Amino acid sequence: MVFYNREEAGRHLAGLLSRYAHDDNVVVLGLPRGGVPVAYEVAKALAAPLDVLLVRKLGYPSQPELAMGAIAAGGVLVLHEDVVESLDISQRLIDQAAEREFLELQRQEAMFRHGRPQMNVNGRTVILVDDGLATGSTMRAAVQALKMQRPKRLVIAVPVGAAATCVEFEREADEVVCLHRPADFRAVGMWYKDFTSTADETVIRLLGDAASWGRTAVLQGEA
Repeated sequence: MVFYNREEAGRHLAGLLSRYAHDDNVVVLGLPRGGVPVAYEVAKALAAPLDVLLVRKLGYPSQPELAMGAIAAGGVLVLHEDVVESLDISQRLIDQAAEREFLELQRQEAMFRHGRPQMNVNGRTVILVDDGLATGSTMRAAVQALKMQRPKRLVIAVPVGAAATCVEFEREADEVVCLHRPADFRAVGMWYKDFTSTADETVIRLLGDAASWGRTAVLQGEA
């Protein structure tokens, strides 16, 4: 299964989540930036509120696409221990990357929300969406950040993911919905014909569109 783009993937994924449609207790959160177009289609199909959960990957300096960990809102830091050990990455390097990405997280917070408060997910069913699962470091940081906010139920939903990673998250979430678990996974981008990077402007537009249909984050978030 190869998706044309993230929007098509989101529509297919929404079909597996139809039991959550029109449930006032359900909210959909997308991981920026590529997870937001997928989450938008899911939220629209389910008639659910849409928000963004800010997470930043910690890339290895000489190989930025190699994740050595991730940070999330609320000061959550998750390390990919296998990568850190195999490359003998120093704490100083990790701290520098975390500081750099925290500044970017703050920039995105101001840009994406436009003053809207973070959605209050306490006691609610959260569907956490990304465009795919590879090592899972960013998703793991997102899960830890969400658990601090005490949702009633946490559902991880992705169009495609490495089979082993999807299984790992079945121990961390109440439910994992992964539409496609290819045996020869390699990378998320392999399973999209169009895997163009999602621009900040696209995230802003989609969140704005969701707000215009009256189903975005309007409740005061908790610290």
